[in-house]
Amino acid sequence: MTDPWADPSSSSEPGYAGPPPTARPPVPYGPPPGYGQPPPYAGPYGIPPYGAPPYGMPPYGAQPYGMPPYGQLPFGPLRPPGRPGQVVGAAVLAFVQGALVLIASFYVWFFASIAGIAIEENPTGAPTQAYELAEMGTTLTIVQVLSVVLLVVGGILALTRRVRLSWLVLVGAHAVQLLLTVYWAVRLQEILGRVEELGGVLAVFALFFAAFPLVALGLALFGPGRRWFTAPQG
Repeated sequence: MTDPWADPSSSSEPGYAGPPPTARPPVPYGPPPGYGQPPPYAGPYGIPPYGAPPYGMPPYGAQPYGMPPYGQLPFGPLRPPGRPGQVVGAAVLAFVQGALVLIASFYVWFFASIAGIAIEENPTGAPTQAYELAEMGTTLTIVQVLSVVLLVVGGILALTRRVRLSWLVLVGAHAVQLLLTVYWAVRLQEILGRVEELGGVLAVFALFFAAFPLVALGLALFGPGRRWFTAPQG
């Protein structure tokens, strides 16, 4: 619609004023980039400008989050190897054998005391087995208690000190138990072997007290159990 009061010689359409001004890109948050640095905003279609790392990746040469610098271990310094299970097993068997021998020593002392009382009441009528049991009972009780102390010391040394002496004490303590078991089996066979019903009992007795020392010696004399104490330590 034209203005009726307008000049007829002038045109009613406005002239071409040129393209609209382009808006400046928004200024990113933070200080402006330094001289020579690429602009922080992304390139076309969200692609980062040339030289910028992909999203979520650290710049070249930077260490990823949570990873130690090159040349360092991820979880601190290398720990020395732990004590093998064979060594722990041999030490535990030493404690178990010590408890069994200590209980058996009290029984030996008890029966030796009864045999001594029987001899005192009837010196001429007491059986020969009573004399033999009373004679060796007290001595064997003392020896067995000392062997228990050796077992406990060997077990403690094996669990606390990685030296050859610990290995020797542990092996020696179990070897002494085997010797005592053989001695008891022979002596009891001489004293009580005349009774046929006791033959199987004596065999079970010897096997029972020899089982733990045999297993412990196998653990300590072969494989990692031996190398733990005898191998050179760096």
